[in-house]
Amino acid sequence: MGVLYIFFIPSDPMFIKIIFKLIPMWLIIWFGVLQFPTNKSPIHWLLLSGLFCCMLGDGLLHWFIIGLSAFLIGHLFYTAGFLTRWTFSTIRFLTILPISLFAFFIGNQLITALIQEGNKLFILPVLLYIIIISLMAWAAIMTGNRWAAYGSLLFVLSDSILSWNMFIHPISFSGPLIMITYYSAQFLIARSIQTI
Repeated sequence: MGVLYIFFIPSDPMFIKIIFKLIPMWLIIWFGVLQFPTNKSPIHWLLLSGLFCCMLGDGLLHWFIIGLSAFLIGHLFYTAGFLTRWTFSTIRFLTILPISLFAFFIGNQLITALIQEGNKLFILPVLLYIIIISLMAWAAIMTGNRWAAYGSLLFVLSDSILSWNMFIHPISFSGPLIMITYYSAQFLIARSIQTI
Protein backbone atom coordinates (compact mmCIF):
# COMPACT_ATOMS: atom_id res chain seq x y z
CA MET A 1 0.00 0.00 0.00
CA GLY A 2 2.93 2.31 0.64
CA VAL A 3 4.34 1.65 -2.82
CA LEU A 4 0.89 2.23 -4.31
CA TYR A 5 0.59 5.60 -2.55
CA ILE A 6 4.15 6.76 -3.27
CA PHE A 7 4.39 5.83 -6.93
CA PHE A 8 0.92 5.41 -8.42
CA ILE A 9 -1.76 7.53 -6.72
CA PRO A 10 -2.09 10.93 -8.45
CA SER A 11 -1.98 14.18 -6.47
CA ASP A 12 -5.56 15.09 -7.38
CA PRO A 13 -8.09 14.77 -5.98
CA MET A 14 -6.29 15.56 -2.70
CA PHE A 15 -8.87 13.72 -0.55
CA ILE A 16 -8.15 10.41 -2.34
CA LYS A 17 -4.41 11.04 -2.08
CA ILE A 18 -4.70 11.57 1.70
CA ILE A 19 -6.80 8.41 2.14
CA PHE A 20 -4.18 6.32 0.35
CA LYS A 21 -1.43 8.04 2.36
CA LEU A 22 -3.12 6.96 5.59
CA ILE A 23 -3.85 3.34 4.64
CA PRO A 24 -0.24 2.18 5.31
CA MET A 25 -0.38 3.88 8.72
CA TRP A 26 -3.69 2.16 9.57
CA LEU A 27 -2.03 -1.15 8.70
CA ILE A 28 1.07 -0.29 10.75
CA ILE A 29 -1.11 0.62 13.74
CA TRP A 30 -2.93 -2.70 13.41
CA PHE A 31 0.45 -4.44 13.17
CA GLY A 32 1.43 -2.61 16.38
CA VAL A 33 -1.70 -3.89 18.13
CA LEU A 34 -0.80 -7.43 17.05
CA GLN A 35 2.63 -6.97 18.68
CA PHE A 36 1.09 -6.38 22.13
CA PRO A 37 2.45 -8.93 24.60
CA THR A 38 0.17 -10.79 26.98
CA ASN A 39 1.35 -8.64 29.90
CA LYS A 40 0.73 -5.13 28.64
CA SER A 41 2.36 -2.15 30.30
CA PRO A 42 2.04 1.64 29.83
CA ILE A 43 4.83 1.75 27.24
CA HIS A 44 2.79 -0.35 24.81
CA TRP A 45 -0.14 2.06 25.00
CA LEU A 46 2.17 5.08 24.78
CA LEU A 47 3.80 3.80 21.59
CA LEU A 48 0.42 2.97 20.09
CA SER A 49 -0.80 6.49 20.96
CA GLY A 50 2.30 7.88 19.27
CA LEU A 51 1.55 5.91 16.12
CA PHE A 52 -2.03 7.19 16.14
CA CYS A 53 -1.03 10.85 16.61
CA CYS A 54 1.55 10.59 13.83
CA MET A 55 -1.13 9.14 11.57
CA LEU A 56 -3.23 12.24 12.32
CA GLY A 57 -0.21 14.39 11.52
CA ASP A 58 0.06 12.60 8.19
CA GLY A 59 -3.47 13.50 7.26
CA LEU A 60 -3.21 17.08 8.51
CA LEU A 61 0.26 17.99 7.21
CA HIS A 62 -1.34 19.90 4.34
CA TRP A 63 -2.11 22.44 7.09
CA PHE A 64 1.52 22.58 8.22
CA ILE A 65 1.30 23.85 11.81
CA ILE A 66 -1.67 21.58 12.65
CA GLY A 67 0.07 18.54 11.19
CA LEU A 68 3.34 19.47 12.89
CA SER A 69 1.51 19.76 16.22
CA ALA A 70 0.02 16.26 15.83
CA PHE A 71 3.47 14.85 15.06
CA LEU A 72 4.90 16.73 18.05
CA ILE A 73 2.33 15.12 20.34
CA GLY A 74 3.14 11.74 18.79
CA HIS A 75 6.83 12.22 19.56
CA LEU A 76 5.99 13.17 23.15
CA PHE A 77 4.12 9.85 23.48
CA TYR A 78 7.09 7.99 21.98
CA THR A 79 9.55 9.80 24.26
CA ALA A 80 7.47 9.10 27.37
CA GLY A 81 7.25 5.43 26.40
CA PHE A 82 10.95 5.05 25.65
CA LEU A 83 11.93 6.76 28.90
CA THR A 84 10.10 4.03 30.83
CA ARG A 85 12.64 1.56 29.37
CA TRP A 86 15.75 3.69 29.97
CA THR A 87 18.77 1.40 30.34
CA PHE A 88 22.02 3.23 30.98
CA SER A 89 25.01 2.57 28.77
CA THR A 90 27.92 5.01 28.37
CA ILE A 91 28.16 4.43 24.61
CA ARG A 92 24.42 4.90 24.11
CA PHE A 93 24.42 7.92 26.42
CA LEU A 94 27.14 9.59 24.33
CA THR A 95 24.97 9.40 21.21
CA ILE A 96 23.44 12.64 22.52
CA LEU A 97 26.51 14.38 21.03
CA PRO A 98 26.02 13.50 17.34
CA ILE A 99 22.26 13.86 17.70
CA SER A 100 22.69 17.36 19.20
CA LEU A 101 25.20 18.38 16.51
CA PHE A 102 22.86 17.21 13.76
CA ALA A 103 19.90 19.00 15.38
CA PHE A 104 21.97 22.19 15.70
CA PHE A 105 23.03 22.00 12.04
CA ILE A 106 19.49 21.39 10.75
CA GLY A 107 18.03 24.00 13.11
CA ASN A 108 20.54 26.64 12.07
CA GLN A 109 19.90 26.00 8.38
CA LEU A 110 16.13 26.11 8.88
CA ILE A 111 16.17 29.34 10.90
CA THR A 112 18.31 31.04 8.25
CA ALA A 113 15.97 29.88 5.48
CA LEU A 114 12.81 30.84 7.40
CA ILE A 115 14.16 34.35 8.10
CA GLN A 116 15.14 34.82 4.45
CA GLU A 117 11.69 33.71 3.29
CA GLY A 118 9.91 35.91 5.84
CA ASN A 119 8.38 32.91 7.65
CA LYS A 120 9.43 33.98 11.14
CA LEU A 121 6.20 32.62 12.66
CA PHE A 122 7.41 29.08 11.85
CA ILE A 123 10.72 29.46 13.72
CA LEU A 124 9.51 28.62 17.24
CA PRO A 125 7.31 25.61 16.29
CA VAL A 126 10.03 24.20 14.03
CA LEU A 127 12.72 24.59 16.72
CA LEU A 128 10.47 22.98 19.33
CA TYR A 129 9.85 20.09 16.94
CA ILE A 130 13.59 19.61 16.32
CA ILE A 131 14.26 19.47 20.06
CA ILE A 132 11.47 16.99 20.77
CA ILE A 133 12.25 14.62 17.88
CA SER A 134 15.94 14.68 18.87
CA LEU A 135 15.07 13.77 22.45
CA MET A 136 12.75 11.05 21.15
CA ALA A 137 15.56 9.52 19.08
CA TRP A 138 17.98 9.65 22.03
CA ALA A 139 15.40 8.14 24.39
CA ALA A 140 14.80 5.32 21.88
CA ILE A 141 18.54 4.61 21.66
CA MET A 142 18.75 4.58 25.47
CA THR A 143 16.23 1.72 25.61
CA GLY A 144 18.79 -0.56 23.99
CA ASN A 145 16.01 -1.83 21.69
CA ARG A 146 17.32 -1.94 18.13
CA TRP A 147 13.86 -1.68 16.51
CA ALA A 148 13.05 1.47 18.48
CA ALA A 149 16.50 2.97 17.82
CA TYR A 150 16.48 2.30 14.06
CA GLY A 151 12.88 3.48 13.76
CA SER A 152 13.53 6.74 15.61
CA LEU A 153 16.65 7.51 13.57
CA LEU A 154 14.77 6.87 10.33
CA PHE A 155 12.07 9.24 11.59
CA VAL A 156 14.71 11.95 12.13
CA LEU A 157 16.05 11.28 8.62
CA SER A 158 12.58 11.45 7.06
CA ASP A 159 11.71 14.73 8.76
CA SER A 160 15.13 16.19 7.92
CA ILE A 161 14.58 15.47 4.22
CA LEU A 162 11.07 16.94 4.44
CA SER A 163 12.16 20.16 6.17
CA TRP A 164 15.23 20.63 3.97
CA ASN A 165 13.15 20.15 0.83
CA MET A 166 10.35 22.42 2.09
CA PHE A 167 12.37 25.31 3.47
CA ILE A 168 16.01 25.18 2.35
CA HIS A 169 16.55 23.60 -1.06
CA PRO A 170 14.62 21.17 -3.28
CA ILE A 171 15.80 17.55 -3.06
CA SER A 172 15.48 15.21 -6.00
CA PHE A 173 12.96 12.42 -5.39
CA SER A 174 12.13 13.98 -2.01
CA GLY A 175 8.57 12.56 -2.00
CA PRO A 176 9.60 8.90 -2.24
CA LEU A 177 12.59 9.41 0.08
CA ILE A 178 10.43 11.05 2.76
CA MET A 179 7.66 8.47 2.65
CA ILE A 180 9.88 5.36 2.38
CA THR A 181 11.92 6.42 5.41
CA TYR A 182 8.76 7.52 7.24
CA TYR A 183 6.79 4.30 6.71
CA SER A 184 9.90 2.27 7.59
CA ALA A 185 10.37 4.30 10.79
CA GLN A 186 6.80 3.78 11.91
CA PHE A 187 6.91 0.08 11.06
CA LEU A 188 10.07 -0.42 13.14
CA ILE A 189 8.62 1.49 16.09
CA ALA A 190 5.47 -0.66 15.87
CA ARG A 191 7.70 -3.75 15.69
CA SER A 192 9.49 -2.65 18.87
CA ILE A 193 6.25 -2.99 20.85
CA GLN A 194 6.73 -6.76 21.08
CA THR A 195 10.29 -6.64 22.37
CA ILE A 196 10.57 -3.39 24.34
